Amino acid sequence: MSTIDYSDKIPNNVNLSEDRTLQRALEQWQPNYLKWWDDMGPDGSQNFDVYLRTAVSVDPQGWAQFGHVKMPDYRWGIFLNPAEQDRKIHFGDHKGEAAWQDVPGEYRANLRRIIVTQGDTEPASVEQQRHLGLTAPSQYDLRNLFQVNVEEGRHLWAMVYLLHKYFGKDGREEGEALLERNSGNADNPRILEAFNEETPDWLSFFMFTYFTDRDGKFQLCALAESSFDPLARTTKFMLTEEAHHMFVGESGVSRVINRTCQVMNELKTDDPAKLRAAGVIDLPTIQRYLNFHFSVTIDLFGADESSNAATFYSTGLKGRYEEGKRTDDHVLKGQFYKVLNVQNGQLVEKEVPMLNALNEVLRDDYIKDSVGGVERWNKVIEKAGIPFRLKVPHKAFHRNIGLLKGVKVAPDGRVVSEAEWNANRDNWLPSEGDRAFVASLMGRVVDPGKFANWIAPPVMGINRQPVDFEYVRFA
Repeated sequence: MSTIDYSDKIPNNVNLSEDRTLQRALEQWQPNYLKWWDDMGPDGSQNFDVYLRTAVSVDPQGWAQFGHVKMPDYRWGIFLNPAEQDRKIHFGDHKGEAAWQDVPGEYRANLRRIIVTQGDTEPASVEQQRHLGLTAPSQYDLRNLFQVNVEEGRHLWAMVYLLHKYFGKDGREEGEALLERNSGNADNPRILEAFNEETPDWLSFFMFTYFTDRDGKFQLCALAESSFDPLARTTKFMLTEEAHHMFVGESGVSRVINRTCQVMNELKTDDPAKLRAAGVIDLPTIQRYLNFHFSVTIDLFGADESSNAATFYSTGLKGRYEEGKRTDDHVLKGQFYKVLNVQNGQLVEKEVPMLNALNEVLRDDYIKDSVGGVERWNKVIEKAGIPFRLKVPHKAFHRNIGLLKGVKVAPDGRVVSEAEWNANRDNWLPSEGDRAFVASLMGRVVDPGKFANWIAPPVMGINRQPVDFEYVRFA
């Protein structure tokens, strides 16, 4: 007998109630997921009533239903964007053929690997952020953290659905393994290194949701082009939720900057020591956090030259960002792209076949997009009349993958000696002292409408609610 009410407990548009095989797989997986959420999800929050957005269908009315809910009772649904009739493959060697509704046998291993790698990032970020609720700067921010967490959980469900539905026993085993790996675990870590980093404070969280969730946007956009139609439709719906995560990051950093600039003008100083004594985060420290999170995130795109990237594209598994808007032949054979290398102590460009440089193409698209938000942060500083600009560091700075791995490059793009790097490291990346100072500011503020001293309130609340709305009801 079924243990789950499929229309209520797992909102979906994949006919779950009619798919007995999938039901059995999910009935086995769901208790393990809830145990993982209890063990590794937001710390000490299980009894809070949180004002959350829940997707119960893909139409505008059902996509965003708001209400107070206890997080273990959140309805993690499975949604695919509506099917595009007679969809055709529009890039790679199969261009012009009908999109696949099932997994072609010869691409099974690569498709599974892509889905598992994407799926692994979702619970990883929940694990990285699990203690942040204990130091939230406001109820508004606490609610946003929890919204990000439950949506990362839903994105895990989306990937597990694909594994269970299309990959049989292998898929079920991979679904279990997604709950067994843990961020930062020495014996069984998450697949991608950025998802094993700690997110120890709220400035890190805001930078993570701005930079690393933006990587998620670009990876999902590339997968939304996939010739495997269920993957394309799944990731398109995930993108509607990813936008909120980036909003949390961009607006969060903006509010930190806004508060710092207020205090700079009140005290008429840009001295970091005086600003820290006043309980705000100085702009040079914000720049160092930016440098760290940007550089760690651009490593997520992979090696500059990659035969895997070429294979994924040519076989139609993963496209480029906004593939349909590009005006080339969408096959790319005989085309070239420039990547960076080091010769005689200098960064130089070299041309490589574009198919092998597709990680770099996606990284460059991401960098252009990232710069836009940083410029919006600079407008906050400019409006305050302060002569300081935040900058995205050079893409060769602090890299740990590909041709630039371990090359010592300053934020301005100069290749430097080991000695110069060591002398300046704490000027370019957060020092232990920076992290200890930021950690010292992390007290918990839970009264509606109240905010920690180091961050400004938002301009408006969530879903047209006032800023001092009771976003979280504590047990």
